[in-house]
Amino acid sequence: MKCYMYILECADGSYYTGSTKNLEQRLLQHQNGEGANHTKKHLPVKLVYYEEYTRIDEAFYREKQVQGWSRRKKEALINQLSAKLKAAAECMNDSHWRNYQGG
Repeated sequence: MKCYMYILECADGSYYTGSTKNLEQRLLQHQNGEGANHTKKHLPVKLVYYEEYTRIDEAFYREKQVQGWSRRKKEALINQLSAKLKAAAECMNDSHWRNYQGG
């Protein structure tokens, strides 16, 4: 069975991270206001990232890990830029991040 850790981008630009056994059904629930309180208040939402797992406990563990990340680190994951992900993990200092981005 496939299980998923996913990230949604809400209408206000915030991110919601979740896990599920049925990604399509869960996305419909979120869009219909039947999902989490956060997504219900910030509709519409769109799927911006997901990872596939064989067990729901693995997807849930990854969900909890990613939930604790900064916005920058989540965006690096979403954009699948491993160098930015590594940089975000190394230093949360704004000046360091601006220098890394070339700005």
